[in-house]
Amino acid sequence: MRKGRIGALAAGSLVAVAALAGCGDDNKASASDQPTAPAVEFLNADPATTSPYSDAVRAGSTLYLAGVLGLDEKGALVKGGIKPEAEKAMENLKAVLARNGSSLERVANCEVMLADIKERDAFNTVYSKYWSQGKFPARHAFGVTGLYLGARVEIACIAITA
Repeated sequence: MRKGRIGALAAGSLVAVAALAGCGDDNKASASDQPTAPAVEFLNADPATTSPYSDAVRAGSTLYLAGVLGLDEKGALVKGGIKPEAEKAMENLKAVLARNGSSLERVANCEVMLADIKERDAFNTVYSKYWSQGKFPARHAFGVTGLYLGARVEIACIAITA
């Protein structure tokens, strides 16, 4: 008798689990009930670019920015080392954010690549001017063995647009 009750309880439990998991006929979801993935937009300042990456990618209201350097309008690195490059890179970051419907106030995360990690403090003196105290985005900074064009710093970020 004990085996019969345990078997019945086990069978009942399986039915309950199946129902909760949506395995029963009454719980079939239609395709319209499924959440829709956000559209992905590939955004470039120059639509004719041949670079193998996008300046930014928007997925829903999240904006992912490619790394920016301290480049002037002609595409050359600004001269003077880490501080002038960091300043120009931050201004370029602001421009990409604005062009794509966001701003520094909506940045959630930054990734900072430094050609020499010993320049982190010098970089921070520039970087910290762009946000209010206590309102910094999450960030990770690391030293790398080389950046494009011999840059001292490259900054990428994730921001919200809406």
